[in-house]
Amino acid sequence: MGPGDLVEALAPLARTADERVLVGHDTFDDAGVFALTSDLALVQTVDFFAPIVDDPYTFGQIAAANALSDVFAMGAEPITALCIVGFPTGKLPIDILTEVLRGGLDKVHEAGAHIVGGHTVVDEEMKYGLAVTGTVHPARILTNVAAVPGDVLVLTKPLGTGILTTAEKRGRLPAGALEPAIAAMRSLNAVASKAARALALRCATDITGFGFLGHALHVAQGSEVSLRVNVAALPVFDEVRQAIADGISTGGAERNRVYVEPHVEWGSTSSVDRTLLVDPQTSGGLLVALPAAKVEDYLARVPGAVAIGEVTSRRANAITLV
Repeated sequence: MGPGDLVEALAPLARTADERVLVGHDTFDDAGVFALTSDLALVQTVDFFAPIVDDPYTFGQIAAANALSDVFAMGAEPITALCIVGFPTGKLPIDILTEVLRGGLDKVHEAGAHIVGGHTVVDEEMKYGLAVTGTVHPARILTNVAAVPGDVLVLTKPLGTGILTTAEKRGRLPAGALEPAIAAMRSLNAVASKAARALALRCATDITGFGFLGHALHVAQGSEVSLRVNVAALPVFDEVRQAIADGISTGGAERNRVYVEPHVEWGSTSSVDRTLLVDPQTSGGLLVALPAAKVEDYLARVPGAVAIGEVTSRRANAITLV
């Protein structure tokens, strides 16, 4: 399902009137937020998908990190998780499922949370993910609707995981080329989230299935601003652009491109970079909008983070690429 399909599906649904729902489905935020008290709110999210790497333990780690990322993107601390599993019983050895679950368990524990249950179904294809609950102070929520003109845009992980994993499946990558992306995908966004909280930031989102431009568009539209992105400054994994030039792409990238096309001023951006910018990501980094005075401090706290653009007042296009 592409972002356009999701917009259409949600359009007829009534918006929640309960004032305790601080963040609901009326925005494209990364998780829902429900206030329990004046100083405590629950953050809830769910995500699962089919394997994108061959090793089951690594897949479990990546899927868990991806689900946990939505909680971190909201500035929250994960506390519990429920496993979601589809497994082709009789077609795969049960020890594969054990290793997937072990990978997820280890990553959840690394995040300081606990797996407290889950649900399994028999499926034609292996699928795994988590429903994650976290906590946050209602006044310290990070959302994708809080960017203001003058903010600087920072991205905390390189782009290109969708292209690289697809190229690997087709046997089109040099040996070892996927390893840096695997390391990034199973790396938690905890440090980036904690740095945002420490600096009292208000705007962030994680880059996942809608691609860089899809998630950037949600920030621009939700905040009623425009974004100016320096394409040359974007961190990108090695071999990604070469793989795109060699013809590697995905159906998800095409759906994302159709969704963002009317809102982007592409300028002289190459066809390779246009594909890169709509590539669906797995367990991507945070895109943070923060005051210029705090950028140096944030970059010092988050290894690998890069300033990649700025927030401007609303213009004809939500996003301008330079």
